[in-house]
Amino acid sequence: MRLLVAISHHGLGHLAQTAPVLDALLAAHPDIEFLVWSGVVSERLTERIHAPFQHRCDPADVGLVMHDALRVDVAASREAYLEFHHDWPARVAREAEWLRDQGCDAVLSDVACLPLAAAAHAGIPGFGLCSLNWVDIAHAYLAEQPGMARVLEEMAAAYRSARAFLRVTPAMSMAWLENAEAVPPIAARGVDCGAALRARLGMAPEERLLLIGFGGIAYRASLPALPRVRWLVPDCWLGSRPLADHSTPGDLRTSRPDLVPFSDTGLVFLDLLASCDALVTKVGYGSFVEAAAAGIPVLYLDRPDWPESPILTLWLMAHTPSQGIDEAALFEPTIAARLAALWAAQPMRCASAAGAEHAARRVLECLL
Repeated sequence: MRLLVAISHHGLGHLAQTAPVLDALLAAHPDIEFLVWSGVVSERLTERIHAPFQHRCDPADVGLVMHDALRVDVAASREAYLEFHHDWPARVAREAEWLRDQGCDAVLSDVACLPLAAAAHAGIPGFGLCSLNWVDIAHAYLAEQPGMARVLEEMAAAYRSARAFLRVTPAMSMAWLENAEAVPPIAARGVDCGAALRARLGMAPEERLLLIGFGGIAYRASLPALPRVRWLVPDCWLGSRPLADHSTPGDLRTSRPDLVPFSDTGLVFLDLLASCDALVTKVGYGSFVEAAAAGIPVLYLDRPDWPESPILTLWLMAHTPSQGIDEAALFEPTIAARLAALWAAQPMRCASAAGAEHAARRVLECLL
């Protein structure tokens, strides 16, 4: 069996949802072959996808164009959608022919529309998989923009053409999608290497590890130096703007020993998450569910304009100690009091995340 797997490149949350499903599919059907269609670079894909796969390194969708991890570029997003959907029927037909040429038996998409439309045109089963859909997300920002009504209709038709849309908990309502089916939460789990990591970094017993994770979308900040805290940060954050003490990006490693780049730890992100004392992130499915599954407290930057925010934050608060802050608070030493409150909170039972096996069974029962 050959499965085309389409993964949105809007951050890494879509990959975080999809990769455990591919692991479950391979465990249940060892002869399955994966062809991944995604604008996510191969290096990032292989960090999460453990099975062999071929990679078509090409965007399968638009998602949204972002100024940074928190702000949508509305004008650029509209232009990207109009270009992507130019002569849509012909593009769908070309991709359908490509699917046939590749010998694909089915399509699993998280959560690009074009591969699903192409699957329907080619007469092969298509499955959507996600906690969101790009119709509802794009509608929130672009519905009033010229030319977008047709685009949104084409996207909605693509989702409706799928054999099933596997709506991963916690999810947007998607009441308009008659083929939507609820799936339990999906999250991969890392290994707690906290003791070894603290020894490697020469940390005192009372020191805490704070992990920064913004879902793979660009964002950099000048983090406050906090007593007895080490920040685990993406390597690119060491090139952030100068700090209050006028240090320059080039000397952050020496002037701020409390900033530890990921590459210095020797651990992948999931293991860092399992090893830290709290996660600092933005609202997003992958970060929230993976932290809750690992029992890690979360301090998150709120995104009031993001349509998923109310659903995700309510779910997070029910599964792990968490608190929202506005963006300015991330740069202030007063963040220490918020972190102390998280660490003083009563621990909660780790969230179950068995959705990958559920989704894999649903796909296979339609194909075998």
